[in-house]
Amino acid sequence: MVVPVYNEQRALQDSVTRLHTYLNRNFPYGFRITIADNASTDNTWQLAVELARELTFVRAVHLDEKGRGRALRRVWSQSEADVVSYMDVDLSTDLDAFLPLVAPLLSGHSDLAIGTRLARASRVERGPKREFISRSYNLLLRFGMGAGFSDAQCGFKAVRTEIAQALLPAVEDEQWFFDTELLLLAESHGLRIHEVPVDWVDDPDSRVDIVQTALDDLRGLARVGRKTLSGAARIPVPARVERAELPKGMARQLPRFAIVGAICTLSYLLLYSLLRQIVPPLTANAIALLVTAVANTAANRRFTFGVKGAGGALRHQFEGLIAFLVGLALTSGSLALLPDGVSHGVELVAVVIANAAATLVRFMLLRVWVFNPKRQGSTR
Repeated sequence: MVVPVYNEQRALQDSVTRLHTYLNRNFPYGFRITIADNASTDNTWQLAVELARELTFVRAVHLDEKGRGRALRRVWSQSEADVVSYMDVDLSTDLDAFLPLVAPLLSGHSDLAIGTRLARASRVERGPKREFISRSYNLLLRFGMGAGFSDAQCGFKAVRTEIAQALLPAVEDEQWFFDTELLLLAESHGLRIHEVPVDWVDDPDSRVDIVQTALDDLRGLARVGRKTLSGAARIPVPARVERAELPKGMARQLPRFAIVGAICTLSYLLLYSLLRQIVPPLTANAIALLVTAVANTAANRRFTFGVKGAGGALRHQFEGLIAFLVGLALTSGSLALLPDGVSHGVELVAVVIANAAATLVRFMLLRVWVFNPKRQGSTR
């Protein structure tokens, strides 16, 4: 989380302290707040250094030149976090929107996320002049540049770090147009932009020169338009990641578990079919499931989870029977629900479906409990 500041000695300490307290109490992930001082001429830098010394996970960075874009480029390009973000120092945006902002980036669902003051669900308090300028600018983006996002200039944004670091070399602006240029570049490359409605209260002491910023934005739009038409805006970006990665070790364990499971399922069906000739369905199911469950636990112990030696084998079998009981309940329940007189083929279909449900439960029990390497008695 970057907080860009320029001559903000009045608000800096209270805002950063409030932000730090909020994240400590409410944010479920690790974080770091970076105060980026844009060549302040008052006591802002000294206050930033003191805050970095007093508060955990807060640091301060000083730049010799002004520019919000310059500050974000400096910090984001050097970050090792999974997600980079920024927020205006006045904390105009309600902090409860921060987790919804970064969650789709952490899950891999989106590449960039922005707060929007223009959604119906947003609650905004600001003067008519700023409201008119903001809506006019975003309408210009929509109809002039084909932008699909609704609020380019809300000071509340987050980006997956690998995406930010791929886009930054192509972003030329160092001032207020930085946000818009980054978003237009991301959208032109097919990256996904997530929008979060925010509650926003205007800061009457804002340092933004509205007229100069508007002129700079118009010049920036013309420049981006020329680059887009000429094809110069195309850059390589990282491939989109999947929504979630498999937990450590699971990519190796799943195929082995599946192979063991397939062999045991075939053995179960064969044994069930043979026993069905001499005993009732529920008895045949219980015997076949017990025999194959013992074999399944032994095979998974050795090949799937890599446990060697005889130590703990009896305990593993006993705990594996818990998974057996789950499978027995599911398969027996499915057989009990079948009407009288159904064919043998229908019985097999029912137990296969029930076994599929039991398999998922069994794998998770074996992974997180029975063969968990943190438990004593498991020697890898």
